[in-house]
Amino acid sequence: MFKKVFKYAGVLALAATLTACGGKSEGDKNADGSKTIDKLSVGFVPSRDPEEIVSATDPLKDLMKKELKKEGYDVKNIDITVGTNFEAVGESLSSGTLDVGFIPGGTYVLYDDGADVLLTATRAGLSIDSDEAKDWNDNKPTKPTDKQTESYRALMIAGPSSKGKELSEKVNSGKKLSWDDLNGASWSVMSSSSPAGYIYPSLWLKENYDKNLSELKNIVQSDSYGSAFARLASGQVDVVLAYADARRDFEENWTKEYNRETGIWDETNVIGVTPAIYNDTISVSKNSKVMDDDLKKALQNAFINIGKTEEGKKVISIYSHEGYKTADSKDYDNERKAQKLIQESK
Repeated sequence: MFKKVFKYAGVLALAATLTACGGKSEGDKNADGSKTIDKLSVGFVPSRDPEEIVSATDPLKDLMKKELKKEGYDVKNIDITVGTNFEAVGESLSSGTLDVGFIPGGTYVLYDDGADVLLTATRAGLSIDSDEAKDWNDNKPTKPTDKQTESYRALMIAGPSSKGKELSEKVNSGKKLSWDDLNGASWSVMSSSSPAGYIYPSLWLKENYDKNLSELKNIVQSDSYGSAFARLASGQVDVVLAYADARRDFEENWTKEYNRETGIWDETNVIGVTPAIYNDTISVSKNSKVMDDDLKKALQNAFINIGKTEEGKKVISIYSHEGYKTADSKDYDNERKAQKLIQESK
């Protein structure tokens, strides 16, 4: 749901628009053994309308206070702000003017010199989660599950064109596609900042063929996944790049809107699967005046518990989060590879 963004000059000025955090009150512990924190500053990236985010997340203040109280922290005030852009939130975490940030994986790895990842958001998983394209085809249609997962895949999906069928047949017969096979097809891609529609498929090409996505000779950029699947259905392109499994979202459109007589599961096949793309993060500042290992652990527990309540689920749904799992920096190593690849290809 988030676009990956990159550092550029001037973000420090933008970051200054976010509210600075307060320090600890005097005295380490209260009489009941709890610690008092005057203020925690929480920042969100503007992936939705800022006013909508502020309104939807307002109940988070009381939820955080309640859960942190259970963890031994008496937080007097929680300040929620929405950054002017993704970089502003990353810079504010790095500088310590934000304590906690809800940021995508791409933003985290760009600012991990000043931010620690605490949690990865989870969403409902799918019935298929394999590195092998043929597994997706042998076990389709892909179905939703109740299992929560912290990552998703990007898929390269071939359509009903003659070239699309040729690629599908080769994959389903257990043969490896050559670069010439891929380069002979017409591809629908999303913008270069799209994780599933560009960045991770480019990483897949680099790791498997030592090529970049930009080296394919027939590329069409689509402005939405809907227009991409419309092109696939009409034969204007042979392959689309999309999140797994976007076909579930366009199953009805395939016949009713795109006028195909046969269903999308019969007419499409996966020809490539990217490494796991880890979901959004809750990260904290390494330079916050109030942050220490104990508070980090308390925040982890608090957000995990918030994600288990109905009220909490309603709040975090603004970012399509359904819960949280403890994260490790190495979870985002593929994101680091992807960001490095993009920088090198500029």
